[in-house]
Parts: sequence; C-alpha cells; structure tokens
Amino acid sequence: EGEISPNRKMMLSRVSIIGRQVAQVARRNIGMSAVAAQKAANVSDPIQQLFLEKIREYKSKSVGGKLVDVTPQSESLLKDELDKVDRMYNAVGKDMTQFPTFSFTDPALEPVGLGETRDIDADVAEQQAEVEEEDDTKPYFA
Repeated sequence: EGEISPNRKMMLSRVSIIGRQVAQVARRNIGMSAVAAQKAANVSDPIQQLFLEKIREYKSKSVGGKLVDVTPQSESLLKDELDKVDRMYNAVGKDMTQFPTFSFTDPALEPVGLGETRDIDADVAEQQAEVEEEDDTKPYFA
C-alpha cells in the first residue's frame, strides 16, 4: 500500500527535472531583463545622450509637417521645384497627395458568328461528295 509504483516514480522524476529547468530559464530571463532595463534607464554614453536630446528637440520643432529651421532661400527653392512639378504633370489646382480614382468601363462587345449561320452537317456532306467526285481512275498506289 505505501509503495510507489515504478511508473509513478519515473513520472515524478521527470516532473522534478522539468520544474528545475523551468526555474533556471525563468531566473536567466528575469536577470537579463533587469540588466537591459537598467541600461535603458541610465544612458552613460555622452554621445548617445546628446543624440537623444537632439531627437527630442527635433520632435518639438517639427510641428505640423513643416520643415525645421528653414531659411527663406530654401523655402523659395522648394516652392520653385513644386511649381515645376505642377507644370510638368499638369497638376495645377489638383491635390496630388490623394490616391487617384479610376473608373473603368467595359467596351461594347459585338456578337461573334451570329450574322452567318451554316449547317455543319451539310458542309460535311458537301466535302465528302467532293472527295468522291475526284478522279477515281487514278490508282491509289501510283
């Protein structure tokens, strides 16, 4: 009664091995996550810190999709290029940021072969008659 069957012992040993492996993997993952989170929170590289500050500054300046720190000269160059594109593609007054809409119509189909009707059986009989009317006097193996 108090004895454990061999199958049950084997199952318990497998469960304990699997439990130890899961615990080991969990410890490793938690340890790696903690190190990665700590590195992300504390940027020790001064160049990386400067880069992050510039990105944040650029984000605050680029409001509304406009160019950042634009000069009047670069703004006039941009306007000239856009005007040139408008003239080249006949896009004056059209919203070129919208996807074009297409409207396709099926062409009118003409009925095929309905204007002339023929009797196929009559054609076959006519061809057979023409074959029979050919010169029967010629030998077949001439």
